[in-house]
Amino acid sequence: MNHHQFAPTPPLGWNSWDCYGASVTESEVRGNADYMAQNLKEHGWEYIVVDIQWSEPGAVSDAYRPFVRLEMDDYSRLIPAVNRFPSAEGGQGFKPLGDYIHGLGLKFGIHIMRGIPRQAVHDNTPIKGTNRTARDIAHTCSFCGWNTDMYGVDAFKAGAQDYYNSLFEMYAEWGVDYIKVDDIADSWLHGGTHLGEIELIRKAIDHAGRPMVLSLSPGPAPIKHADFFEANANLWRMTDDFWDKWPLLLDMFDRCETWEGRPKPGCWPDCDMLPLGRIGVRSHSGDRWTRFTKDEQLTMMTLWSIFRSPLMFGGEMRDNDEWTLSLLTNKDVLHMHRYSSGARKVSRAEGKVVWTAQGPDGEVYAALFNTNDEPGEVTVSLSELGLAGTAGVETKELWSGASEKIAGGKLQATVPPHGAALYRLG
Repeated sequence: MNHHQFAPTPPLGWNSWDCYGASVTESEVRGNADYMAQNLKEHGWEYIVVDIQWSEPGAVSDAYRPFVRLEMDDYSRLIPAVNRFPSAEGGQGFKPLGDYIHGLGLKFGIHIMRGIPRQAVHDNTPIKGTNRTARDIAHTCSFCGWNTDMYGVDAFKAGAQDYYNSLFEMYAEWGVDYIKVDDIADSWLHGGTHLGEIELIRKAIDHAGRPMVLSLSPGPAPIKHADFFEANANLWRMTDDFWDKWPLLLDMFDRCETWEGRPKPGCWPDCDMLPLGRIGVRSHSGDRWTRFTKDEQLTMMTLWSIFRSPLMFGGEMRDNDEWTLSLLTNKDVLHMHRYSSGARKVSRAEGKVVWTAQGPDGEVYAALFNTNDEPGEVTVSLSELGLAGTAGVETKELWSGASEKIAGGKLQATVPPHGAALYRLG
């Protein structure tokens, strides 16, 4: 089965990083899965992803603790810390948690770091399926600049593919549907994108025989490798970690323009997670709600959706207020995100930006953004949107639900500072 079929539309899900950092627990994962099943599943949301450090017993925040011992099996493979994931007791790994999530009609994902645990290399532990050991395949000069858990794997060494095969065989046994691999898409500190390990992982997923969506992090993923990413993965980050700061959101317009034309079934350039709702629950910077204004939240959701980035919610979902939930359940916006195509920038001048996309039934979408600090009129002609005629076109603003007819051959809106309006025409 071609891996592009694993993600025919951009994935929608929840990831534990923005709210729990490195310290999420099984009860918190199950609680958020329950919320998704009850409130979001009917709208297409389906992935529950456990982010980094799930093998570390002592993780308590979003801070990485250098050179700590991790939970590991006899074959150099990290396994869940039982004190945080009690159902992993007795060597069951994530299978009981995966079974629980599947029982809710959802899909289960995990985060991993590329490479092999440093402790496995130092202890020279075995690798399943080969007589090679961890020390034989490690690339000890290739390591992450911000996390000390792993050494890279030398893709040219005998035993390297066996190691990754054994990893993904285990993940398949756990029922994993989605893998986020970190320190691999753009490791600017240590030699650029790790193409060799990406290929090992692609082969290992295919060998395991279970459909697993492959997401590559962090970014910015180099556009020069776009064809390679498409051939080996489903998602790749266009940015470093995205947080609730206006300059990062403003910068995303440039990144989307760089990757314009590349989103397509099975291949999704990724704007990163949605830092919405209650985030930083166990962050060193403090528990808080998103710093984005409501208009900035609309801008983010509009840009991510018309560009067709994956949507991964980062907040503690059980604390969502009515506003936050409404951003995730707007049927018209989600329909555009799921079924539109051909997203492109129409114009950008004086802080005003217009994007458009085609709908599956002949409709046209237009996103009008005002990146200035004051309200402003944003205008686009129907001809720029590829529409013939000058009048009588029916429009609907998808966030407010307001409908009207266009007169004069142009679409125009007064957009708040850092805000957006999103229209369906026809």
